[in-house]
Parts: sequence; structure tokens; C-alpha cells
Amino acid sequence: MNTHHINPKELTLERVKQILDSNMTLALSDESIAKIVKCRNYLNDKMKTQSEPIYGVTTGFGSLCNISVSQEQLSQLQKNLVMSHACGVGEEVPKEIVKIMLLNKIQSLSYGNSGVQLVTVQRLVDFFNEGIYPVVYQQGSLGASGDLAPLAHLCLPLLSMGFVDYKDKRITGEELNKIFGWQPIELQSKEGLALLNGTQFMSAFAVWSILKTQKLSALADLIMSVSLEGFDGRIEPFLDPVHQVRPHKGQIETARRIREILEGSQIIKQKKQHVQDPYSFRCVPQVHGASKDAIAHVASVIETEINSATDNPTVFPDEDMIISAGNFHGQPLAINLDYLAIAVAELGSISERRTYQLIGGKRDLPSFLVANPGLNSGFMIPQYTAASVVSQSKQLCTPASVDTIDSSQGQEDHVSFGSNAATKLYRVVNNTEKILAIELFNAAQALDFRRKRGLKSSPTIENFVAQYRKSVNFVEDDQIMFELIHKSIDFIAKY
Repeated sequence: MNTHHINPKELTLERVKQILDSNMTLALSDESIAKIVKCRNYLNDKMKTQSEPIYGVTTGFGSLCNISVSQEQLSQLQKNLVMSHACGVGEEVPKEIVKIMLLNKIQSLSYGNSGVQLVTVQRLVDFFNEGIYPVVYQQGSLGASGDLAPLAHLCLPLLSMGFVDYKDKRITGEELNKIFGWQPIELQSKEGLALLNGTQFMSAFAVWSILKTQKLSALADLIMSVSLEGFDGRIEPFLDPVHQVRPHKGQIETARRIREILEGSQIIKQKKQHVQDPYSFRCVPQVHGASKDAIAHVASVIETEINSATDNPTVFPDEDMIISAGNFHGQPLAINLDYLAIAVAELGSISERRTYQLIGGKRDLPSFLVANPGLNSGFMIPQYTAASVVSQSKQLCTPASVDTIDSSQGQEDHVSFGSNAATKLYRVVNNTEKILAIELFNAAQALDFRRKRGLKSSPTIENFVAQYRKSVNFVEDDQIMFELIHKSIDFIAKY
């Protein structure tokens, strides 16, 4: 029950979440083993009879594709490829992303279109199962020809090179092999290229980000509902007839979800003195809903990507074909990761606007949400912090996918920069989590003022805020706010 068998069938995002959350181990299915072995045997046989050069198998790489390499040098060619392409710089890739990189690379190699040895794939499975995290860097990939630099760092330890984190210690690939009694993998023809060509750096960040974003989207609806109660907002903008005449799926779903959250609230039912709410409340179905639709679309693209063979050349044993093409190009991910960054940033942008409304001294709430403003600054500066983070997210939403820089002497003349789209998306997702945490910090404070007048919110909201109050207290007078903000971030991260 605690083992996932890698197989050529669809790997869903929900299954990936189960694998990660349950700390499942991996095993290659019999079907995948048969496909991997069949493809490798085909490639070995093909090289005995093929007279014409095969890119990356009997030739150099990139613009060196016209230079043939002798049979005796093929293993060294693949080893040289991994060593020379390990050129990553910048921040290290978080371990949780490296783990997904391993899963995605194993899945991609399992289809029997890559020509790798079974022992190579099995060693990657061992890395995943044993909690071995190769040290990978965030900068260096162009997002076409695959994520060459980061995947080279991922695979250096296969050759007894590079570094890994294992049991909270950083050790060399050589030290790792001594611990497990492993021999370095002797790469065969094409193997280095199969390991380095691919979108597993981009797709790992994509998987992490989409899973996190799906959670944040649901939390945004819940936290907004707390804010709406604290602000004494109106229910009418969430009633179903409004959305049936503009029937975007995400819009309808958002309104329905908020009605469910507010069910049973005394506050939402009380007579209102105001005719309308500001857009940051009234237009939530439209704004949150648009993000939901974007999230759903991008999730489908990511699922397709993690169920794909993305190295080059692609080997088809049954068709007796070895095709040099472009499945490594990250454009399908790049465009959609830029899109997802915009969608999740908007959840943060409108959240900060609600925070701003809550501290404005409106609708019988005290200025900056403290009983004695003036002597106390109260919740003045948490909104500044949220605004700062929102601004950074807006800057990070400049698309990476519209850029390209010529490489490899013009052979690789259009690249996706999906790698940069992926890493900045990661930052935007984390930023949005912080912004929502600050909104909840303010919303719970506002709701407590509202409830002191004798009215209760819905059971869903009352329970949610009660859990929150176990971590973050009501603020009577000024105190050190960053500690409470950090607790709020930690609360929704674990919720």
C-alpha cells in the first residue's frame, strides 16, 4: 500500500500528491522494466547495423552534431556530457523539488523511448526511496534542449560525482557510493543525453507550484469569507442567478463555495447599512474564479508533461525508428507557468486590497483594528508588508516565455526559458501564501470586533477562526507583529 509502481499509465497530480504526502516508495512495474530493457536492447542492436550517424548516440551534441564519435569512445562521450553540462549557479533547489525531479525523470524514462539501461533508472529509484537529494542549482537552464544544467547536477551522483544531501549531511557522490556499496553507473550510448534532455526541472517546480496553488485557491475563498464577515459585507454578489448569466466555471464554483462557507452565519444575514461592497469583496467570484479556470487549465498541461518522454532523440523499437526532434523544448510549460504566476499573483493582489479595506476605520471597525488607535499603530504595518510582497509578485509576473537567446553556435536558436518561468512562479506562490496569511491575521481581528457585538459567523468560519486563535492571539495593544505574521503563515501552510 505504501509503494507506487512506476508504469506507463497516466500519473495524475492527485497521485503525485499521495506519493509525496504519504512518503511512498517507488518500484518499477514489470511493464516498465520490459519497455526499458526492450528499448535498450533495440538500441544496442541498431548500432551494430546502422551506418549513418545517430545524433547524440554516435555524434557530439548541439552544434557538434556533425562530428562522429568512435564506438570505443561512446561511454566517455556520455560521461563527458554530464560533467561538462553541470554548470548550475544561484540558489539551491529545495529538497522537496529535487524529490519531484527524481520522480518525473523516472516516469519519463519508464516509457521505453529513451534507450537507458535498467540499472540507471533503478539507481534513480534508489535515490528517491533512500532520501538521497542531489545538490541542484536554480540557474543555468534555458528550458530547451531540456533542463541541461540542473539535470546534469541531478545525475552527477550516478557517476560517483557531485554532491548529495543524505540524512541531513552533505556528502560527495563518491562517499554516497561507499555508504551503499554501489558502483558508479557506466553510461552506455545515449544515456547521458537521455538523462540531461528533458523538462524535469521545469516540471518539478510546476508540480510543486500547482499543488500548492490549488490549496491556496481554496484557502483564498475561506479567508475572504472571514474578511467579508469582519467587514460586514453583503451576500448578494455571491447568489447563483448572477453567475448563471455569465457562466464561467470558476466564477460559479467560487460563488457556490462562498455561499457554503457562510451558511448559518448571523452576521451575513443582518440588515446592512451600505448598498454595495468594494470590488475586492464584490468581485471575488469573478477574480478568484478566473484564477480557478487558469489553475485548472495549467494543471491539465502539467499532467500531460509529466506523462511524456521528453528527451532526444526519441527511440521507437516497434517502428524501427530513432527520431531526432524537439520534445525537450519547454514552451508548453513556459507559457503556462507564466500564466499560472499571473493567476496566483491575482489571488494575492485582491487579498491585499481586502486587508486595506479592513484597516480603514469603516463600518464600525476601529482604525487599524485596535481599540485605542493613536497610542497603538495596530495593524497599520502588516498591510505595508502585504503591499510590498504584492508588488514583488507583480514584478515577477513579467513573462519569461517571450524571451529567447541564441545558443550552441546557432543550432539552438529558440529557447523557452521555462526554467526561469518555473523558479519565479515558485516565488510568486510563496508570496501569495504570505499575503493570504496577513489577510487572515487582519480578518480574524476584525471578526472578533464584530462578534463582540453579539453576532456569530457561520459554523465553518467559527471553527476555522477558533483553530487559528490557537496559534495567533487577538491583539489588544501593540506588540511585536512579525512573530504573529510568521505564525499566521505557518498556520495556513499546515492547514
